[in-house]
Amino acid sequence: MKKDKRTIGHLFMIGSLIFFYLPIVFMMVFSFNESKSLTHFTGFSMRWYVSMLKNHSMMESLYTTIIIAIVATIVSTVIGTITAIGMSSSKKAIRQFIQQVNDFPLMNPDIVTAIGLMLLFITIQVERGFMTLLLAHISFCIPYVMLSIMPKLRSLDPNLADAAMDLGATPFQALWKVIVPEIMPGIISGALIAFTMSFDDFIISYFATGKGVKNLSIMVYTMSKRVNPSINAISTIVVVLITIVLILSNLLPMVREKSGLARKMSRGWKIGLSFAVIGALVISYFGLKGGIGSKPYAGQTLHVYNWGEYTGENSVNDFEQMTGAKVVMDNFDSNEQMYIKIANGESYDILVPSDYMIERLIREDKLMKLDKERIQPALDLIDPSVLDLPFDPGNTYSVPYFWGSVGIVYDKTVVDEEDLKEGYNIFLNPKYKGQIYLYDSERDSFMMALKALGYSMNTENEQELQEAYQWLCQCVETMSPEIVTDEIIDNMAQGRKALGLIYSGDATYVMAENENMGFYLPEEGTNLWSDGMVIPKNAKNVDLAYEFINFMTDYDAAMDNSSYVGYTSPNVDVMNELYGQGGEYEGINAYIPREGYEKDEVFEFNDVTRKSIANLWSKVKILASNAK
Repeated sequence: MKKDKRTIGHLFMIGSLIFFYLPIVFMMVFSFNESKSLTHFTGFSMRWYVSMLKNHSMMESLYTTIIIAIVATIVSTVIGTITAIGMSSSKKAIRQFIQQVNDFPLMNPDIVTAIGLMLLFITIQVERGFMTLLLAHISFCIPYVMLSIMPKLRSLDPNLADAAMDLGATPFQALWKVIVPEIMPGIISGALIAFTMSFDDFIISYFATGKGVKNLSIMVYTMSKRVNPSINAISTIVVVLITIVLILSNLLPMVREKSGLARKMSRGWKIGLSFAVIGALVISYFGLKGGIGSKPYAGQTLHVYNWGEYTGENSVNDFEQMTGAKVVMDNFDSNEQMYIKIANGESYDILVPSDYMIERLIREDKLMKLDKERIQPALDLIDPSVLDLPFDPGNTYSVPYFWGSVGIVYDKTVVDEEDLKEGYNIFLNPKYKGQIYLYDSERDSFMMALKALGYSMNTENEQELQEAYQWLCQCVETMSPEIVTDEIIDNMAQGRKALGLIYSGDATYVMAENENMGFYLPEEGTNLWSDGMVIPKNAKNVDLAYEFINFMTDYDAAMDNSSYVGYTSPNVDVMNELYGQGGEYEGINAYIPREGYEKDEVFEFNDVTRKSIANLWSKVKILASNAK
C-alpha cells in the first residue's frame, strides 16, 4: 500500500513538472525556428536572436526591467526592513494598524492598485515615465518584504537588543550586528520575492508608465498581438540567465565553504562588486541611446503611436542611424484606445490611425494640416488608388502607411470553392459548423453581416443594423464559431479550421506559410481600408515627424515594413516587386487589394452608429459565450 502511494506521488510529481516546464521547453525550442510559426518547426535558425539584438525597443525594455527590478528591490528591502523592525517594537494598536495597511495591497487586485497609482500620478500632475514606474514598483514590493521579515522578528527573543546594549553596544550596533544578522534569512527571502514581483509585473507597470518607457512584460504584451518569435528568443535568454543565477546561488556557498573563499571576501569587496554590476547595467542601458555625433537630429526624440508589430525589423533602427534621433514607439490595440489618449491631451509626433479615425480626428480639429511641399516626395511614390480617399480628400492630413481589405481565408482541402460563391453567407452554411473563425471587431463583423444582407456597411438605418445583428446572432447560435483576434493568423496557417474572416495582410502571411490556404473577396463587396501617418496638433517635434513620414514611405523602409508585416505597401515599386515574379508574395492574391470594385467601401465615421454597433456586438459576444 505504501509503495503504491509512493508510486502515485512520484507520478503526480512528474506530471506536475511536465505541466509546468514543458511550455518553457516548447518556447525555447521554437526560439530557434526558421519560420515565424509558433506551432510548426520548419528548421533550425538563429534569425530571431539576431532580430532581437537588432531591436532597439526590445533590448531597452530588457535593460529597463533589470534596472527597475534591482533598484526597486534594494529600496523596498531597506524600507521594508526598517519598517518591520520599528513595527515590532511599537505598541500593539500601532502594530496592528500598520499590519493591516501592509496586508491591504497584498489582497487588493493588481488592476485596482494600478488604476489607483495612475490616478495619483495624474492628480498630482507627475508625468508618467521611468520614475513613476520605479516608484510604483517600490510601493508594491515593500509589503512583500515586510511579510517575509515579520515572522523572523516574532521568533526573536524580545530582550536580545537590550542584552546587546547592556554589553556595551550602541543602539545602531545592536540593530546592525545583532538584530539584522538574526533576521537575514527573512530579508533575503523578501528581497528575492521583491525582485521576482518587479521583474514579472505587467498590470501595474502598464498603467504607471509613459513616454515610451516599457519593461519586458509590456513589450511582450505588445509583440504578442502578432506573430513574432523574437518573443521566444528574449524569453529564452531570461530563462537561461535565471537558471544560471539559481545554479550559482546554490553552488557558490558550498564552494566557498570548502575553499575558504568566504573568509577572503571582505564586506567592501562585496559592496563594490554589487555597485559595479549595477553600474555596468546602467551604463549599458544608456549606451543603447548611442552617441550624439553630428547627425541632423542628434539628441532629439520622436514619439510615435502605432499599432503593435506594425513596423519592419530594421526600419526604426535605420531611421535612428540616419537622423541621430531616438524613436520612442508606443503601441495601441485599437483606434479607440489610441483616441482616448489623444483626447486626454497626450502628445505624440506621429500617429498611425485607420481611415475612419483619421476622419474623426479631422472633424475634432486634432490634426495638423500637412505641408504638401514637404510630403510631395512621399506622395509621388504612392499608388493613386490609396490617395485622395473620402475620409481625407487631397491627403490634406494623412500619408498612407498600409492598406488592404477584409475577406475570407479558407482551407482549399476542406472548403468547396462552389460554397464560396455564397459570399459571407458561407458563415451560415451548416457544413462548416464548428469550423469557422469570426474576427473580434464590431466594425468588420457588422460589415460582413451588412454586406451579406445586401446593405452598405456605412448604413445609418437602425432597421438594417438590427437585421445585421440578427444575422450575427444566427451565426453564433448555429455555427459555433470561435471569436478571435490575431490568433487566427497562426491557427489558419496550421489549418486548424476551415475558414475565417481576416485582414488581407494577415491572409498574405497565412498563404505564404501554407500553400493549401486561399483568400476570397465576396462579390457583395468588402471594407477597403487604409491606415495613415498623421501629425497631431500638439506634436512637439514636427520637423522630425516630416522626416519620419518621408523615410517610411521611401523604398527601403517600405520594403522592410511590407515584407516583414505582410500588409500591402502604398509604395508602388514595393508592392509590384513583392507581388511580381520572384517576389516574396508572388501569386498570393491577398497581398494586392481589389481596386475599382463598386461594391467595396471605405468606412465613414458616424459616432451614433459606432456606439450602436459596439453595443450590439457586445451582445453578440455574450450570446456566443453562453452558447458554449
